Amino acid sequence: MANGVWHTEYGIEINLTQPDLGVRGYPGLLEEIMTSVSERNPQLLECLAHKAGKPCASEAGGKSPWMFIRRARVGGRSPLVAAHLPITHKPTPAESDQHKATKERIVATAEGYGLAADAEVGMPNRRGVTDAVVTGPSGIQIGWEIQYSPLSSSSVHRRSVNAMEHDITPLWVAKEDTAALIDRAPWARVDDMSWREIADGSEMVIRGGYRHLQVWRCLASSALHCPDNGGTGHCGAIHAEWFLPALCDPPKPPVRIEDLILTSATGDSVPVFVPSRGGGRAGRHMWVPRTECRTWRELTGQWAPLPKVQEQETDDEITFSEQEIDRSCRAGEERWFRSDPRPVRDLGQPTGGFTLARMPAQRKRRATWITQVERSAAAATLGCPPWEVGPCIGCGQLMRRYGRNAALACDACRASAVPRQRGA
Repeated sequence: MANGVWHTEYGIEINLTQPDLGVRGYPGLLEEIMTSVSERNPQLLECLAHKAGKPCASEAGGKSPWMFIRRARVGGRSPLVAAHLPITHKPTPAESDQHKATKERIVATAEGYGLAADAEVGMPNRRGVTDAVVTGPSGIQIGWEIQYSPLSSSSVHRRSVNAMEHDITPLWVAKEDTAALIDRAPWARVDDMSWREIADGSEMVIRGGYRHLQVWRCLASSALHCPDNGGTGHCGAIHAEWFLPALCDPPKPPVRIEDLILTSATGDSVPVFVPSRGGGRAGRHMWVPRTECRTWRELTGQWAPLPKVQEQETDDEITFSEQEIDRSCRAGEERWFRSDPRPVRDLGQPTGGFTLARMPAQRKRRATWITQVERSAAAATLGCPPWEVGPCIGCGQLMRRYGRNAALACDACRASAVPRQRGA
């Protein structure tokens, strides 16, 4: 693999091992050369040997002297490398058919639900085309991006930000659990199906990217394990985490792609970014039921909307070894060079753990007051609306009520009011 290329439009030599790429005065150059070939001039980057008039092994073999840049994975490092383009760089016919069948199914399903849907929608700033845009009754726009072929995380980030800047919520669809798009933006993973199965309406279950909130008291009788004790023992606290439907207690029904097409457009399913339990910048994007999202926000106090620009994660950072540029053609080496295997990103484990703070011990006969967060957690655990405390409208005695609009009167005052209501 080569560590340098020639930029045909700027007329500059680029050293991929240098943090500044060996040149100055070209802001945005790294993002430009990392752009997918389908979105730029295929002849933007040239083999340095070919530029110098020296033998280019790729061209001699009947292929292309033009190049593209990708991020490799070697021994825990992430250097940039340049590789020659094949004669064609379009997806294979099988990939194209899968992509087309999924796109058509999304549009047809949305229209069957009475939603507005369009395929191949260009962005107003002309910086990209969305595979399908589904618009809900209240104006919510969901931009479906079917990505069955590899795509860099930087491209996912750039296109997602572009969509959100135009009030379109991106929804990326992958079929591999190693796809770089997972957790980089709102996403969903489906099975690797043939285009005919997709077109014929075979069930497409969302295998990853959609979760349900579980709130439970950590007791010996609980079927869910304690996240604070390494999955062993029970601490007696109230925990909250996001689970895949099949791992819930009791299990939730699977979510199909038709379900997500409808509920994402109506707002009944919403995208959230849940920070990892250990804190920091890391976290996960996921689709969740709107009602459960509200419960989660009440418990954690995380009311911030989906971030417009997600911070760069550690495994996105590029490694620069600062070496001398190699101007010889390395086309023959591309056949045996292999990056480290892509790590599995869709692990399926519970995520976004939150443990409610334990209440301090109270003295005997002293009133126990709980916070609104604790009240919401208790309601979620018991499956009832949060209750509130207030004075009886008749005698002033403190009473519990479920919901702000519920009647607030003690049994005695309620009973004494019945005859007067009948007499009236």
